[in-house]
Amino acid sequence: MTKANRTVSYMVPYILWLGLFVVLPVVLLLYQSVQDLNHNFTLDNYVEFFSSGTYLRMTFNSVFYAFLVTLVTLIISYPMAYFLSKLKNRQFWLLLVILPTWVNLLLKAYAFIGLFSKTGTVNDFTTFLGLGQHQLLFTDTSFMIVAAYIQIPFMIMPIFNSLIELDPSLTNAARDLGATAFQTLTKVIIPLTMSGVKAGVQAVFIPTLSLFMITRLIGGNRVITLGTAIEEHFLVTQNWGMGSTIGVVLIIAMAATMFVTRDRKHKGGR
Repeated sequence: MTKANRTVSYMVPYILWLGLFVVLPVVLLLYQSVQDLNHNFTLDNYVEFFSSGTYLRMTFNSVFYAFLVTLVTLIISYPMAYFLSKLKNRQFWLLLVILPTWVNLLLKAYAFIGLFSKTGTVNDFTTFLGLGQHQLLFTDTSFMIVAAYIQIPFMIMPIFNSLIELDPSLTNAARDLGATAFQTLTKVIIPLTMSGVKAGVQAVFIPTLSLFMITRLIGGNRVITLGTAIEEHFLVTQNWGMGSTIGVVLIIAMAATMFVTRDRKHKGGR
């Protein structure tokens, strides 16, 4: 067997996997999106989506909350990743950050329900301090806290990798040339680790666009997103055409996010 044939044989399983579990589902989604309830060809689903104030509001909510969650996780994750990169046993501490991702999402959601409920730990503590009970569950704030908590490890990891790959001689040179610690951070470290930031933004913003379980369990349907609408159409109203249309819109939004946050290579490799 020649080298070329061997390379092709190695590629076959990956091509089959991509075809069956990536390309085919997208094709089926596109096909369903142009079907009505009687399985006739129609573009009414797209017309209804882009002409309905409800769906446009859901789109705005999805993008707005995904942006807020991404911003919060970035503000928390960059200093934490920087701090972790300076520790002696940094891989061990990074492992502790990653550990929560091994826990099922549903279990984490119910754990926060126990914390934020009227008889939960947080309200018990505020009552002990004399502040009384508060409605913490089923609020926008609780949704933001839980969504950010879930996504933080996915923001930290790429930023951490970019920081540990940064050549220390560059920061040393900046200090030797008279740059302050703040100038070194803003003019050297952050620009050279932007690839990690962009990867983190992709890893957080894209999944947050389609959140639906957290919006129901923690937000109490106060936070209505496109992910919630897809679940509703597929499982409740059985309107697969509209559900698929919203899915196609989400895929386009995710592709646009990846395009905007891509690494831009200058000509000549500079």
